[in-house]
Amino acid sequence: MRLSVDIDEGSGFCGGVIRAIRRAEACLAEYGQLYSLGAIVHNEAEVARLEAAGMRVVSEDQLDTLLPGPHLLIRAHGAPPSTYERIRRRGFPIEDCTCPVVLNLQREIRRSWEEGSAIVIFGKVGHAEVLGLVGQTGGEALVIEGMSDLETAIGQGLIPMDREVSIFSQTTKNPDEYELVCAALAKAVPGLKIHRSICSQVANRHRALADFASAHDVIVFVSGKESSNGKVLCELCRENNPRTWHIDSASDVRAEWFMDGDRVGICGATSTPQWLLEEVAHKIWQFAG
Repeated sequence: MRLSVDIDEGSGFCGGVIRAIRRAEACLAEYGQLYSLGAIVHNEAEVARLEAAGMRVVSEDQLDTLLPGPHLLIRAHGAPPSTYERIRRRGFPIEDCTCPVVLNLQREIRRSWEEGSAIVIFGKVGHAEVLGLVGQTGGEALVIEGMSDLETAIGQGLIPMDREVSIFSQTTKNPDEYELVCAALAKAVPGLKIHRSICSQVANRHRALADFASAHDVIVFVSGKESSNGKVLCELCRENNPRTWHIDSASDVRAEWFMDGDRVGICGATSTPQWLLEEVAHKIWQFAG
């Protein structure tokens, strides 16, 4: 079977994830062990690689039972102020790897809230980044996941009309969907303050990935199934190319997905390592052989 296989040049770890992983590797090289508060990246293969080097993924519920000693890493998603306080009380040295883009967004939300603005966040309920953002408002921010949530919130009077309202987005959300949400909310809330908080790297990826998906016969999208960014980007690929397959490892690839002469595009989320994309490409090349 003749196949051409391309790896999307824009896929792979974003800057925030690269920074966190490098800090984790440096810490493991120096101390031999490290706690990570939640998976450092939503990719099982990369987490397994770091766990083999001595990293242990822990939850906030475990903080009170963990033995002090190892450094504790705050991943790129960030965390709410209350989490930092719990960590300090337990005496863990903190490796703060919050993405600079997320950190700036946290500060902007906190400043707006302290100035009296009601905060609306467009994001995934319960997502680690969103929990950190909501934490900047003492838990008062309203999180909406899409147009349906927004319509419900407006209908139930959950968005105050007697003071300024500011809307922000989780940094990895779909920019086009955010525009729709902002436009709808602006009709209901005069003077709405709209903040452009989606990471520019993510926003640019949406446009480039749509073109990449359209330019190939088959798309193999690689990401952990828990990756919020992965779900959004995979759906974007599928909208532009119905022959899109979502996998999390090379072992998931199936020969029946391809036909003779297909141009195959391999791409992934901001949490997908380059080495995994290359493994998938190698597996597909075996079918071509």
